Amino acid sequence: MIRDFMLKDIDDIMCLWLETNKQAHDFIESSYWDSNFTSVKEMLPQSTIYVYECDSQIQGFIDLIDDYIAGIFISTDNQSRGIGKKLLNYTKEKCDKLTLQVYQKNARAVQFYLREGFGISKEQMDEESGEIEYFMEWRGA
Repeated sequence: MIRDFMLKDIDDIMCLWLETNKQAHDFIESSYWDSNFTSVKEMLPQSTIYVYECDSQIQGFIDLIDDYIAGIFISTDNQSRGIGKKLLNYTKEKCDKLTLQVYQKNARAVQFYLREGFGISKEQMDEESGEIEYFMEWRGA
């Protein structure tokens, strides 16, 4: 079931955020994610978040700032089960266009977004991490 974020979800959401960032971005020092944890936890409730929940367990979420996807985060043991696609499709129903940035080295995510209709509009260097990232866009019909 997909539902709106509630403040009581914040600790579960942040555990997912940290776990999945470290897993998906193993080319970045894990200390980078640890050092950003507190600021993300403070900022996250200000964005739009949709949570995927099953049996009272949060298995994933999508984080939006207007039409910008700050990330899709799926628990490690629930990846490749269609949850990310469900969250993305739910969001597409609410937006005419979506944008995001994804690290070039995160090949699994790049392929996911390409498969889901996003196109790469530019490539740039992320100043904080020193990694190349793609700026990707999707437009509804």
